[in-house]
Amino acid sequence: MISLPSSIKIIEQEDNQATFEVEGLYPGYGITLGNALRRVLLSSLEGAAITSVQIEGAPHEFTTLPGVKEDVIQIILNFKKLRFRMEEGEEQEGRFEIKGVKKVTGKDLILPSQVQLINPEQFLATLTSKTAKFVGRFKIGRGIGYESVEQRGEGKAMVGEILVDSIFTPVEKVAFHVEQMRVGKRTDFNRLLLTITTDGTITPQEALLQAIEILKKHLEIVQEKLPEKEKKGKEKKEEKKVKTSSKKVANPKRLSVEDLEISQRLKTLLINNHFKTVGGILAKNREKLLAIKGLSEKGLKEIEKALKKLNLQLKD
Repeated sequence: MISLPSSIKIIEQEDNQATFEVEGLYPGYGITLGNALRRVLLSSLEGAAITSVQIEGAPHEFTTLPGVKEDVIQIILNFKKLRFRMEEGEEQEGRFEIKGVKKVTGKDLILPSQVQLINPEQFLATLTSKTAKFVGRFKIGRGIGYESVEQRGEGKAMVGEILVDSIFTPVEKVAFHVEQMRVGKRTDFNRLLLTITTDGTITPQEALLQAIEILKKHLEIVQEKLPEKEKKGKEKKEEKKVKTSSKKVANPKRLSVEDLEISQRLKTLLINNHFKTVGGILAKNREKLLAIKGLSEKGLKEIEKALKKLNLQLKD
């Protein structure tokens, strides 16, 4: 059996960035798990972003506005950098109306109550004249990953409305690194270091949980869609395994650690430390078992409870 990871923890966290450490991965599973999570994190998480901008006096993006330093293309690029937190629902609309000499930022926008702007200091435009005016509206939608205007399949834009490609994903960067580590006598197990940076609309922990859930759902669907013949074969194997386990209980000391009624984490820990049967556990006393790295007093009590069901107990 391929052993499962022994632990996961956050080893570093600052603002919207966190590094997660997963230890005890079976050889090769560091890259397998890291690459899968990275792809899901960057492509499949839902978020909110600008989908269109309409500026008074700008019929299209290839124009300039009187009294405004930036051209419309640059202004739209600045709008695309705005990051929003928005509850699920229909597309929302915001607006802006600024006049006179001013450096326009996100905090000058007027937003509906359902929308929260995460980076209000984001620069948008520079008004250089007392007679300058910057008036318009914009739409905010929800989506997954990155979507071009063509992918969104929206209908024809209104006059003066400029449709924009949208970056919905709340994850800005994902990097992973795999190291080798010792588990028992083996030195080729993997330690995965996964660093996630978000835009602030969600935390790195929330992003990771969402990515894991997406992967789980895909695997569950694949499992459910297996042909009936394959399912029956699996059921027979499980039935055979149960019968084999029942036979072993007749001689409790020969019962496999895998069949012991303890958590999977404890099973993996014991197997990695070369305990194959209940008899192997009984050969050690409490003190020697507690000396095993990763085995706590709580874990030992769980083992003792499982042994008690078999009318067995550890040496003093």
